[in-house]
Formats: sequence, C-alpha cells, structure tokens
Amino acid sequence: MIPAMDLHLLRSPPGVRFFRRHPSPAPLRRRFVTVSSILPFAKEKAKYHIELEAAVELVERACSLCIDVQRSLLSDGRILEKNDQTPVTVADFGVQALVSLELGKLFPSIPLVAEEDSGFLQSQNLVDLVVSAVSDKTSFHEESFSHADVLEAIDRGERTEFGTKPATYWILDPIDGTRGFVKGSKALYVVGLSLVVEGEIMLGVMGCPNWVVDTSHRSITGVQGYKNSSPGLGIIMVAHVGCGTWTKRLRHMLDSSFKPSSDWTRCFVDGCSLVRKANFCIPDSQAWESLPLSVFYDATTNDNDDIGDKEIRLLPFCCGSLCKYLMVASGGASVFILEVKPERVTKAWDHAAGMICVHEAGGKVTDWKGSELDLAADQVKRRIIYPAGGVLVTNGKIHQQIVEMISSSSTVVRR
Repeated sequence: MIPAMDLHLLRSPPGVRFFRRHPSPAPLRRRFVTVSSILPFAKEKAKYHIELEAAVELVERACSLCIDVQRSLLSDGRILEKNDQTPVTVADFGVQALVSLELGKLFPSIPLVAEEDSGFLQSQNLVDLVVSAVSDKTSFHEESFSHADVLEAIDRGERTEFGTKPATYWILDPIDGTRGFVKGSKALYVVGLSLVVEGEIMLGVMGCPNWVVDTSHRSITGVQGYKNSSPGLGIIMVAHVGCGTWTKRLRHMLDSSFKPSSDWTRCFVDGCSLVRKANFCIPDSQAWESLPLSVFYDATTNDNDDIGDKEIRLLPFCCGSLCKYLMVASGGASVFILEVKPERVTKAWDHAAGMICVHEAGGKVTDWKGSELDLAADQVKRRIIYPAGGVLVTNGKIHQQIVEMISSSSTVVRR
C-alpha cells in the first residue's frame, strides 16, 4: 500500500503559490492501490523510498497508457501538432493527467512541474479521448472523476509559482520524444518523472516501452531492431540519490504468457577514457558539423572497429533527450552533447530524470563550461534551465577533456 504522504514532505513547500483555473472538483473516491514494484535496494537506504515506489508504479502505468493510445492513434492516423510544430498526442495529455491525479492524492503538498496545459486539448475537442485513456489506468473509480478533474490535473503542471526559497516538487515529462512516439513500435520515447527537494534531484524514473532487452533479461541495449528480441518489451530505469541506478523490464509491456523476472540490473556508465574511442549521441535536430568537437573529429555511424584517429562513432538517432541520458546511464553511449540554440528554450523536464540516472550510474552532467545545471534558475516557474553553450552528459572519465576541447574549439582552424 502507498501511504497518503510521507511525513518528511507533509508541510507545504516554502514560497509556493497555486493558481486554480477550473472549479474545485468533488472529492475523489480512491480504490486501494498496491505497489507491486519492489525497489532494488533496502528501503532504509533511500530517504524517499515511498515517493520512489509511487513513481515507479505511475511510470509503468503511464507507459502502458502510451502503448494503448499509440496503437489506436496509429490505426486511425489521429496526430496533433503543437504551435512549435512538435507532434503531440492524446497520450501526452493522458500521461500528465494520470500522473498528476495520482500524485495529487498521494502527496498533495508537493506541486508538479510539467509540460502540457489543457488549452490546446480543449480547442481540439479531444478531452473525451484523454478521459477514456486515463480511466483505464487510474486507481480512481471511473465515475468519481469528471472532465473538469482531468483538465484540472493537466493544468496543475503549469500553474505553480515558486518564490526564491528552495522548494520540493515533482518534474514530469509525459512523453519525451513524441516524434519517435508517432513513428510506432521501433522508435524510442521516454516517460520521465523526478523529485526535486530543495534544489537537488533526489530520485528519477524513466520508462522506455520500446527499449530492447536481451534474452537473458539481465542486460539492456539501446540498439533498435535487435534481432533476438521482440519490439516493445521495454525497461524502467530508476535512481535514488546514494543508491545507484537500476533497470528492469516493464511488467506492463510483457506478454501475458511470459513470467517476468523481478531481478533488477545495476547500471554503470561505460569505461571509455579516450574521447576518440567514445560512442556519441547528439540530438536528431542537430548536425555533427554544427558542434564544436567537429573541428577535431569527423563523425561516422560505422558499427565496426574500422574508425580512424580523426573520427568518432556517432550512434543512430533516437528521439528525445531522456532516451540519450538512458543510453549514457546504461553504458550504451559514452557522451550525449546538445547545443543550446538561441531560438530554443531548454526545459527542465527534458533533463531532470536523466540527470540523476547518469549521476548515480557514475557519470557527469554539466553545461559546456563545466558548471552544474541549475534547476532553480527559473525562480518563478522552475520550468526553464539556462546551460551555458549547451548540455554535456558523459561517463565522467572524459568529461573534463571534452569541456576543454569545447573551450578551445573556437581557436582551432577547422580541418
């Protein structure tokens, strides 16, 4: 059973104000919820184990919702476009509504920072579809929540305002990699949820329904289309400060005839200590030639060992940032490098869950100058981060080398 809230988070966070857009809904009647996910470490080692157990359960249910909605959307071609031209689906809103509803009842004193608001959903008359998707996965009785409850839950993610004092809050990315989501079963996308306490990320959970798991169920690979595995098996990755990073298969994605293993696999970053030997990930929207390391190395996607001294291996594109954090944390990639474009805003939910997973796996995350990312830089909303130059995610061993190369790249004559 998940307790209503943990005592050490009972008080309201300092400097937080809530703004309500919809009329207060009637009290929700809850079913009893049993959390079946068992943590990979002793609960006494994790101060926020109650929150982590809840987050694991919710991310697994959110991934199940995504699979169900994806199948129906791809069958009738219903895909939406946001103003920024990013494809968004009913699953995006459904996940945010589901997670917000559940967290709001379990931990009512902890606000939520999340991506979507209900305005676009209402303008497209898609509220019914979202309510239907949520009702299949929520622990509430279907008749006990209304359309207004769902809209309220979605908007909870963007209506909170913080003061200058440190605060405690959840960060949710309902679907990171929506471009991958609409491609179907072979592209990677991630549901990411994290908890920030007084400016520090305490825990993170990432669910990736299309991540390929090998037949031993004891290791994972980010290589899409792996021949010995069926698509859609999926993994969930969890991290808690001081407890490491772990993965296991998503139980909601398994065939009903398959008996899942309850084993967790401890994740570590790779051991690469030479930049030219590293496996790199970059955003699918950015070209290697636009990045500062291109003055030192050309990039190749060859998967063999025939790579020259002036080349680095670039892993195939996968959508979204959190997927690339997952790659680094699991040892599938050595580096994820992202340039911040002046016309683009860097959102906290694209990084928070991945940051702690990489840190706890032994890696490092900074901006291009080597400074840690400041989640509290946006003092009002906690939605935007301001990394200098860009974001650098590595196995830690080659981090400083790359920071220095980025710094010196402007003085190097391009080959």
